[in-house]
Amino acid sequence: MDEPEVVSEEDLIHVELCPSCGVQQIHGILTEREVGGGVDYRIQCEGCSHVHLIQVRPPKGIKIKFTLSDGPNSSVHEIEVDDDETIHLNDVFDHEEKLWRVTQLHLIQEQATPSAEPHEVVSAWAVRCDLVRIKITMTEGESSKASAMECEPGEIFACGSIMEFEGKRWRIRAIHTGLGRTLTGKRESSQIRRIFLHPPPEPRKRRFRRE
Repeated sequence: MDEPEVVSEEDLIHVELCPSCGVQQIHGILTEREVGGGVDYRIQCEGCSHVHLIQVRPPKGIKIKFTLSDGPNSSVHEIEVDDDETIHLNDVFDHEEKLWRVTQLHLIQEQATPSAEPHEVVSAWAVRCDLVRIKITMTEGESSKASAMECEPGEIFACGSIMEFEGKRWRIRAIHTGLGRTLTGKRESSQIRRIFLHPPPEPRKRRFRRE
């Protein structure tokens, strides 16, 4: 498994689409303010100095009836998931300080399916597991690719840091937890539902002044 690189807070950068430049640019976060369960980020483009706002809001929750199997013991729980999150077989989630892997998803009339939107699921099954499986979205330009990685429950990932994944270097642009997507901070792997990866920015060229 590829290990994320450890970086200092000064090394963390944020690349966003600048509405003034019309392209992805490095931005500085000027302020952040909690609003309605989410966060408003006021950011400034380093290319043209344009200041604009990014709003991050948590998705709505939907309760799904899960049968959780821990060895020989099974029990039924109503577990809340994000309404915009597609559920797949083998997804791993945290519940009552334990980790669980989705093994079955049933739609109406007990129809089994490999994936479903939360509002489609009538019942689901999961078993306790030891490793965290994090969904990954890799974006390059206009194209995105989905993947996943397994890691230890206590592993730390930081927004803005550089990591190796599937043989390439990536910057962690955002981390999606049960409370929504964040552009800043660090999270343990057991708290993470998805990591959004973008290519790291090109190194800045130094200008040398002739004497």
